[in-house]
Amino acid sequence: MRERVDVAVVGLGAMGSAVLYQLARSGAEVVGLDRFAPPHALGSSHGETRITRQAVGEGGDYVPFVLASHRIWRELEAATGETLLTSCGVLVLSPGQGETLHHGKPDFVARSVAVAEASGIPHAVLDGRAVARQFPQFLNLAGDEKAYFEPGGGYVAPERCIAAQLAQAVAHGAEIRTGTDVRAIAQDGAGVRIETPDGTLRADRVVVAAGAWAAPLLGDPFGRLLAVNRQVLHWYALDDTTPFGPDAPVFIWMHGPREVDYFYGFPPMPGERRIKVATEQYAASTTADAVDRMVSAAESAEMYRQHVQGRLAGATPEVAQAAACLYTVTPDRGFIIDRHPEQDRILVVSACSGHGFKHSAGIGEAVAGLLARGRSPVDLAPFALGRFR
Repeated sequence: MRERVDVAVVGLGAMGSAVLYQLARSGAEVVGLDRFAPPHALGSSHGETRITRQAVGEGGDYVPFVLASHRIWRELEAATGETLLTSCGVLVLSPGQGETLHHGKPDFVARSVAVAEASGIPHAVLDGRAVARQFPQFLNLAGDEKAYFEPGGGYVAPERCIAAQLAQAVAHGAEIRTGTDVRAIAQDGAGVRIETPDGTLRADRVVVAAGAWAAPLLGDPFGRLLAVNRQVLHWYALDDTTPFGPDAPVFIWMHGPREVDYFYGFPPMPGERRIKVATEQYAASTTADAVDRMVSAAESAEMYRQHVQGRLAGATPEVAQAAACLYTVTPDRGFIIDRHPEQDRILVVSACSGHGFKHSAGIGEAVAGLLARGRSPVDLAPFALGRFR
């Protein structure tokens, strides 16, 4: 077991597994550490599917990450035989009139269209009447909605993506230590000390990609910049009349002006008769260790009443499954990819802020380039800590 490495990666979820894989691929001597055994269902990187959109309405700065991620997932599919990325298309739908605020951004559909046009991403702009004709699974449309359709979008399989990258990291020489609780990280003149119950590991540099566990591990300023929110995923049974099939698009439906007037969903998995949907909440904070991981029947009933009923053809109130996950969110809901302000050998890759998985493989490549070659293929300045000062 190595006691000194070039880079240690703490946390092996979406971001950490990608960083570890890319560093190992570059030839660096690396160790990955995780208190659990990823992929697992205790953080932010589980639940069967994650949306991927190439024209990212959160801003054009993210586009290089998601385009690189699509390339990397296809490369991993060729290397492993796994299906990681399904390009079934993505439909983003919002009211046609009035001001809207979703994902922390005004007029999210218009922002998505602008990013697609600036980046040359194939897309179509539709109204509610066209959506009703093309996608009869969506009900009770007013007709004047604004919609963005991206045929190259779809979903990725988070558990399979993480497992594939970890396996490939090991194949390229990485060491993985699961069941390892990192209790402290501290920089000194000789590098960085990582304290675990099994002893001290030393590294020239450390990447912290610990998600909801990052703030307690890193201290200030991360304790005041990172909030952890519990989110809930619901799977509802489909009846025999549903037009939803596995080739249906992923959707993001903003059905009112407020941020809470919003939900998203996925086509059923091949051979399944259920549909996964979710919304987001940012009002109540929790911690990774204190979060309630059980989902009550009342929560699923309220989700169905508020968002699903009358909007998704064939979706019944019968709950097939439910699960809780975590968002770790910054004040502006953007990412942090930057060195610790007081310990420059520690690079922080957090928080995903609820929209990170689609970018994770590309972020891994960018971080590995920065550490292994001194330069990232993507401009990381928009994700620096300095914007919060």
